[in-house]
Amino acid sequence: MPLRCLIVDDSDAFLRAASVLLEGEGVTVAGVASNSAEALRQARTLRPDVILVDVGLGEENGFDLARQLAQDGQDGQDGQDGKAAMIMISARAGADYADLIAESPAAGFLAKSKLSAREIDRILGRTP
Repeated sequence: MPLRCLIVDDSDAFLRAASVLLEGEGVTVAGVASNSAEALRQARTLRPDVILVDVGLGEENGFDLARQLAQDGQDGQDGQDGKAAMIMISARAGADYADLIAESPAAGFLAKSKLSAREIDRILGRTP
C-alpha cells in the first residue's frame, strides 16, 4: 500500500514540484496545504501516513505547526500506527535547526534538495 502524504509549504511552486516527484516515486500525495489552518484541517480529514512540514511557512513557523499537529494526535514516529509521522523540511541544512528538530515531535528532517520516497522511508525506518 503506497505511503499517503500531506505536504505543507508556503511555496506553490514547491508544492507542485514535490507532488510530481513523490507521485512519480509511488507516494500518494493526498493533499497539500500552504498554511497551518489548512494543514490542521487536511490532516484531520485525510489522515495521511506522513506530513512534510516546511520549517518556514511565510509568517508562520513550521515547528509551531508540528506541535499543533502533535496536540491534535498526529505524532506517530513511523506513520504506521494510525497517526501521521511528521518530517520537517527546508531548503536550508538540517544542522541549522538541529536543536529545534530534536525538541520537536517530528520523526526527522529532510532537506528539500534530497526529497524522495526513499529518504522519507529511511527517516520513518521503513527501509532495511
